[in-house]
Amino acid sequence: MPQEFLGDRRKALEESFFSKENEKLRQALRKKEAIQEKEHALANISGIHDESVLRHLVALNIGADTLTALTMVPLVQVAWADGGVDEKERAAILDAAGDVGVKKGSPSADLLEEWLKFKPDREILKAWREYVEALTDTLSAEEGKKLRSALLTLSRAVAEASGGVLGFGDKISKAERALLDELEG
Repeated sequence: MPQEFLGDRRKALEESFFSKENEKLRQALRKKEAIQEKEHALANISGIHDESVLRHLVALNIGADTLTALTMVPLVQVAWADGGVDEKERAAILDAAGDVGVKKGSPSADLLEEWLKFKPDREILKAWREYVEALTDTLSAEEGKKLRSALLTLSRAVAEASGGVLGFGDKISKAERALLDELEG
């Protein structure tokens, strides 16, 4: 009887162990499939098929529904360059966001609002660079130049939004100028 009890107990423990392991594997598979789905949706909307870029964007919670916010990253970084985002910079960014199709209340607008309240990690700038580089590969040389020029113009506008003293002097701080130079390079 004790032998039989121990055998049954051992079998129950083994079944429990393998059941837990199987559940872990199922969860890992579901997570991997969800990530692949997000990457696929992002590829469809962006036209980018570079897996490393897509993987990096998804890891930073950039998806098909927040991709438009990613285009605002240089503007946000410029606004934060001197330590904070003031109301004029915020307004300039939100105006620019509206011009590129970021609709109030959308996931992109919510993410942008988050970035304006809390400085995003520089990793998002790296992801933006990867995105633009991959996007440029899908554009003609002329379209690529226009995109770059438009982004730099918008970034400069944000930097100039609140600078100067009583409207005089250099409207762009040293920190903002350094970041603009970095973006141009």
